[in-house]
Amino acid sequence: MNQSPLNSESFNPKSLYTIGGVAALVQFAAILSAIVVAVIFGARPTSAEEFFTIQHGNPLAALLRGDFLLMFFLIGAYLGTFPALWWALRRVNPVAATFAALLTGIAVILSFSGESTFALLRLGDIYNASVSAAERAQFLAAGDAVMVAGWWTSTGSYVAGIFLQGGGIIISLVMLRSRDFSKVTAITGLLGNALDLTQHILHPFAPSISAPIQMLMGPFYLVWFPMLARDFFRLAKASITAG
Repeated sequence: MNQSPLNSESFNPKSLYTIGGVAALVQFAAILSAIVVAVIFGARPTSAEEFFTIQHGNPLAALLRGDFLLMFFLIGAYLGTFPALWWALRRVNPVAATFAALLTGIAVILSFSGESTFALLRLGDIYNASVSAAERAQFLAAGDAVMVAGWWTSTGSYVAGIFLQGGGIIISLVMLRSRDFSKVTAITGLLGNALDLTQHILHPFAPSISAPIQMLMGPFYLVWFPMLARDFFRLAKASITAG
């Protein structure tokens, strides 16, 4: 019986590590881009009426100020970083590495299922084309319902956040025991994800406490993702030599 390439001793993970490194850089760029967008265009709209008004004047600003950047280029890119993390760490602690990867995969799926940008853009087009006050009120109510059920406030997104940061904490703890990742990578990943999990859990109940924690976690992520990329590219280079 032929062996699967992933189970074969001859499998060279260079491509997997390279994808992981590129994905980590994309995640880093997504965070920086979100900061730039917030400075130039403003923060994320908090109501459908605000979103539709922004969309009417500048559709690109509405797209960028929504969840698009963070959802597709930060959350989505975990599908590139975590397979590479699992492969690199599977021998250090196979149960923990697999559990972290599964939690992250479920979190990404849940996050995308609650993403509301394209639904809001469609409703905004109809709302801005409407001339009847009754119709506009109807589309505003629909837009607010979409936002409430979206990424930031729904039960699914709350669970997804716990899974995502929980997976990050577990994989960072495994990294601490590995020689393939620097201590800086492991520690910044652990602190960033732990602070993020704390603020995420507290946010619905104590937003005044979670807000400063959210500011503290940012610098750790801005170190974690570039360090992940560096370690992945180093592993990719080493895999060529080993091959």
